[in-house]
Amino acid sequence: MTEYRTGSVSSADGTVIGYRQLGSGPAVLLVHGGMQAAQHFMKLADALSAEFTVYVPDRRGRGLSGPHGDDYGVMREVEDLQALVAATGAARIFGLSTGALVTLRTALATPSLDAVALYEPPLSVNGSAPMGWVPRYDREVARGRLAAALVTGLKGLEVEPVLGRFPRFMLVPFMALGARLQGDGSGDDVPIPALIPTQHFDMRLVAEMAETARDYASLGSRVLLLGGTKSPAYLGVALDELSATIPHTQRITFPGLGHSGPDDDGDPRRVAEAVRDFFKA
Repeated sequence: MTEYRTGSVSSADGTVIGYRQLGSGPAVLLVHGGMQAAQHFMKLADALSAEFTVYVPDRRGRGLSGPHGDDYGVMREVEDLQALVAATGAARIFGLSTGALVTLRTALATPSLDAVALYEPPLSVNGSAPMGWVPRYDREVARGRLAAALVTGLKGLEVEPVLGRFPRFMLVPFMALGARLQGDGSGDDVPIPALIPTQHFDMRLVAEMAETARDYASLGSRVLLLGGTKSPAYLGVALDELSATIPHTQRITFPGLGHSGPDDDGDPRRVAEAVRDFFKA
């Protein structure tokens, strides 16, 4: 277990945003994706901590942070990150998936963010991001069928290609067993059953930010666009569009990596090398 300290800030609406902190040096923020919490970025944070002070928040609705709130939308999460930027002085930020969407929108509203690294934001371009599975997922969550909802989400997002080879009647009990074996969480970790319903709010972000790529033509930050060769095509479409739109971009594609490349179940040290070089430039 990577050693870390915890702290918190108050967002503009009063919501507490808790974070894990480790390392020393210039401040870096790491923003996790959907059905995740800070715990999923600890290897990435550790790999960066020799040269940076790394802050890994639990996005609202998870763990150390307060609830999503009645008026939830992308600007609430932008305000959360702006509170962290103000408290830490961070000029460097990394986001994965829907965390990358929030990071992108925050960079547009926060000129002090100089270096912005994005791993596969699901920015829908001409309807490219899959959304048709969301009503079924919402029904399953409402009925307490969390393992079924997890399968629906993972199959719908297409981020785990191996799942496409197995029928639902096999996957649902397997996921339910996995959640039970993971337990109720330990320390600051958030258990899987508590993370599954949060995907509802992340898909609201995807819908809200759909078809907004042109908004970033005026973005002044340096931007590193990252992705893997094993990720679904719609994520590559988003990277292509952003690469053609944002003025100051670099792009790196990791052979053999998928959407989970930066998190603890992927190859975070490989991703960290590229992010470290970009942040030090």
